[in-house]
Amino acid sequence: MATDAPAPSIALPKKGRPRFGDIGLRWLALAAAVLPVVIMVLIAYEVTRQAWPSIQEFGLGFITGNEWNAVTDKFGARDLILGTAVTSVVALLIAVPMAIAIGLFLAEFSPRWLRTPVGLMVELLAAIPSVVLGLWGILVMGPFLAEHVEPWMIDHLGFIPFFDGFPSNQGLLPACLILTIMVVPIVASISRELFLSVPGDLKQGAMALGSTRWEMVRSVMVPQVSGGLVAGTMLGFGRAVGEAIAVTQVIGGALRTPSSIYAPADTMASRIAAQYAGTPTALSKASLAYLAVLLLIISLITNIAAQLISGRLQRRSRGLA
Repeated sequence: MATDAPAPSIALPKKGRPRFGDIGLRWLALAAAVLPVVIMVLIAYEVTRQAWPSIQEFGLGFITGNEWNAVTDKFGARDLILGTAVTSVVALLIAVPMAIAIGLFLAEFSPRWLRTPVGLMVELLAAIPSVVLGLWGILVMGPFLAEHVEPWMIDHLGFIPFFDGFPSNQGLLPACLILTIMVVPIVASISRELFLSVPGDLKQGAMALGSTRWEMVRSVMVPQVSGGLVAGTMLGFGRAVGEAIAVTQVIGGALRTPSSIYAPADTMASRIAAQYAGTPTALSKASLAYLAVLLLIISLITNIAAQLISGRLQRRSRGLA
């Protein structure tokens, strides 16, 4: 009668024996996790320290003031905040639907032979240096908009005050389109990965119940990834708010309340990039640092809002809300 062979014994490490590999890995992982937090705290501290003279001088009135005069040392960020908001929001309104459509096409509708080249081109678009995009905006896009697009918009949309004005090579519209080009690849890449992560059983089940492809996308895929889409949109918004070089090259650098999409304007990041190296007074330098503090606060609020909205949508899609 055959007997079962005894199971091979496994040598267990003796208790109390130091395992330097595990200890080193634990401390290395802890250091890697803590390092970004430390860097962020140091950045916030240093920027706030540089901005402190302006914070003491102007307080919250800096946010509502509309003068930026280094001669009289009077500074206000209202027009810069409005310029940042207009360029970022308009860029998102154009970029997000386009980027989600690109991600959906690559994940669901694209032929297999076309998926890789198109996806690669979209990702390479994000790798173009911002200064190169800005130069292209000055040499190509700005003149094209002023000669062909803006006159048409004035003729057909000029009854809306924001779309009335005079064509210009530099202004809000070129800045919005440059930011759109920079936001699209970020949101598109995230959207594609999200749509690819939807379980095939859910899609096939919806199709088996008689749903069309569009109904399946609308009722199954989008609700499943809605939280991630919101997070990707917020990430694109942060990219648009913080972009400086390319926007500086095409926006015109005029401190004015944005009243026409064709008029030159300015943003907070653009003003910092254009003037920080040549600030004539200590208070003007501190005021530029104050703009950086406001950008950090906007980024913090944006990330917190993205986490809250994303979590809420994910719980709702799982039926827990």
